[in-house]
Amino acid sequence: MLTSTLLLLCFGGGLIGFLLAVLGAGGSILLMPLLTIGVGLKTDPAIALSLLVVTVLAIGNAIPGLRRGQMATKPAVVLGLPALVGSWIGGTLAKGDVITDAIQLAVFAAVAAVVAWLMLRRIEPGSAAALPLTRELMRSRSPWPLAFQGLLVGLLTGIAGVGGGFAIVPALVLLAGLPMRIASTTSLLLIALNSLVALKALGSWPEAQLSLLVPLLVGGALGAVAGQRVAPHLNELQLRRGFAALLIGSALLIAGKALETHQTTTGKTRSEQSHRLPHHDTITPASTLRGRHHQPEL
Repeated sequence: MLTSTLLLLCFGGGLIGFLLAVLGAGGSILLMPLLTIGVGLKTDPAIALSLLVVTVLAIGNAIPGLRRGQMATKPAVVLGLPALVGSWIGGTLAKGDVITDAIQLAVFAAVAAVVAWLMLRRIEPGSAAALPLTRELMRSRSPWPLAFQGLLVGLLTGIAGVGGGFAIVPALVLLAGLPMRIASTTSLLLIALNSLVALKALGSWPEAQLSLLVPLLVGGALGAVAGQRVAPHLNELQLRRGFAALLIGSALLIAGKALETHQTTTGKTRSEQSHRLPHHDTITPASTLRGRHHQPEL
């Protein structure tokens, strides 16, 4: 059992490292299903461990892109600063149990599905360079849509434990008009910052799960090396299609987990309620009642 878990973590870490290198995203969006469904961790420790792993892998994968000068500073600042604020708010909400596990997972699945649809719409044969709304935003080059997207990404990072790359990359491509490879490197740096802030706001260090960190990082390093070699040979269309397929698969997995969590929580609540004995059902013994009405005569 231990060997199979280690192999699963190594393979999962390798896939995550590969996707971060190729797409600039996809780390925590696969890591959450791996930890909650594959390993069986509860949502809170899975979120903390996911944020820690993705931070390390994102920094490692960003270095080659930075060396090649594939970094967009202005969009990174416009999107990144609101994202940090959102990460702190989202992590604080998750820490205070304001949002249940089922809601966290459901939000994650819904956003992943919507972003996948946007990316597929973006690359349909014969379609324009961008969505109608996006074309207007790009023409005006207003920073507010990108900043608002950053705030939403940050909230999602804190609430659902994802680095936010699956939302950052589309925002940089669709709203800022960046090429996929520049968006990927920029995304990796923002992912690392978002994850660190969310982990701090969450206030939870995955001490009991640190033994799982080694196979994830070893696999992630091997996957990153492979991804860096493959990435230059992939075109824009292949990258976007692969990213959309990743999002759809993750959305389906997490939606199933959210439904299972909701059903389990509901079942426990009903079971606890059924075992409670109402006070008005307490029966007074008949002998006591007779004693009250038939007092001995003096």
